[in-house]
Amino acid sequence: MMGIATMVLFSLSCEKGLKPDVYSSLSTSTFFKSASDASAAVTAMYTGMLGGNNYEAGWSGSNNGWKIQSSMETDETVCSWGWSGWKRMNQLQFSIDDDVITGIYSAMMPYISQITMDIAAISSISMGANLKAQYIAELKALRAHYSQILFQLYGPVPIRLDPVEAADPNAKPIPRPSKDSMVSYIENDYKAAAAVLPSVFSGSDYGRFTSTACLTGLMKLYMSQRRWQDAVTVGEKIKTMGFQLITNYADNFSYTNKGGNSEIILAVPCNASAYLSYNNWLADVLPPSPAYYDPSLPSDQSLNEWGGYKMPWTTYNKFDPTDKRLSVLLGKYPVDASGTLFDAQNGSTINGTYYPPLLGAIPKKYGADPTSTTGVMGTDIVVYRYADVELLLAEALNEANSGPTNEAYDLVNDVRNRAGLSPYAYGSLTYSTFHGKIMDERLFELWCEGQRREDMIRWGTFIQYAASQGSPFATANDTLYPLPQKVITETGGVVKQNAGY
Repeated sequence: MMGIATMVLFSLSCEKGLKPDVYSSLSTSTFFKSASDASAAVTAMYTGMLGGNNYEAGWSGSNNGWKIQSSMETDETVCSWGWSGWKRMNQLQFSIDDDVITGIYSAMMPYISQITMDIAAISSISMGANLKAQYIAELKALRAHYSQILFQLYGPVPIRLDPVEAADPNAKPIPRPSKDSMVSYIENDYKAAAAVLPSVFSGSDYGRFTSTACLTGLMKLYMSQRRWQDAVTVGEKIKTMGFQLITNYADNFSYTNKGGNSEIILAVPCNASAYLSYNNWLADVLPPSPAYYDPSLPSDQSLNEWGGYKMPWTTYNKFDPTDKRLSVLLGKYPVDASGTLFDAQNGSTINGTYYPPLLGAIPKKYGADPTSTTGVMGTDIVVYRYADVELLLAEALNEANSGPTNEAYDLVNDVRNRAGLSPYAYGSLTYSTFHGKIMDERLFELWCEGQRREDMIRWGTFIQYAASQGSPFATANDTLYPLPQKVITETGGVVKQNAGY
């Protein structure tokens, strides 16, 4: 997608002190003169999908990003590295002094302000009307997406929609909006963008926001607010947009799938050789000893770097042993060309050396990049898939109708059939039992895709799970992170801290 990692990022902050690095001296007096300037500005805003200059963040796999934090704070993953921050995530021990927790706010707020300024600037450029409308729609989609992530993590945040104020670091501080105001602002941006953008982009434009991606984000917003009928309406519209499940689950995460398929709604195109544009998931999950063996790769290419992330065995053991999705969630894995397997759950003796059990199963998920020469990959990162929409729609139908409809059964069974599992018979489940099946199926289908935290918060199991694992810190306040203390201090208390911090 337009070489996102190599584009300039020139941002101002919506609040003093929250400024990313400036990679260009271009200003509005020398920039925003042509369609190519507008294109560069839009492309620069896509860098936020991987956290911009915030090392390995966003939809990437490292600790600064929302995807892995979503996973570590739930039943999906634990980490075998020594850093104490992983345990703090597991236990929901959040602090205003923890830059990993507050850093997403500091990284993303400048993007949102810059997008607001870019929309105003592009509006004044003399260029083709259709292309201008597309660029503005993409920016609104990105602003909605980034705002929604902040809303999920921190609650309502003080976003400026006036481009003049957004550009002024000395603008008078504004308070946090109401929840309804924040939801309405995100909703309006998604709707405005969806009305303009095509349902798919392909070729060099793959990875841009589409109308389908906007509607998926909107559906997730409605689900978080328990607006079930609104979620049903949007989900039914997405059903008409030409997406369907592909035959093989694992192919969604394969390097050969670059450019997308009929199931992927939104992805982040990656490049193994471009700084902060790579997929580092395999380096984070594959253990160095005993090393994972991939027969498809050159013998001198090592996939094993740090190998910290694991799925707890209590979670892994919930899967049906015949579930085809276990092909990329490894309780056992090959260590040599002869097919020798290491039993990660029980330990194994290999060539006379005993290797003890691991902390959990290996959430391999993503396939290797045969063109890479290091431990990071160019395999695209999946953001939204149609399977996610099907399960959300099934859940919303169950909620809206106080029990599952035949359509809800069909949607869940479509996902289960692909996994090689038996379908649920019409009428066999009550409202509550169907809800429980949805909770399980979303785990089995979407593990480590950045969806679990919001799912568990919606279901009311987020705090409950941490407490059940012995966390002495988990309270009702922990569904939200603290804002950075500098925001409270520099606004003179105009911006209020979240409860409990």
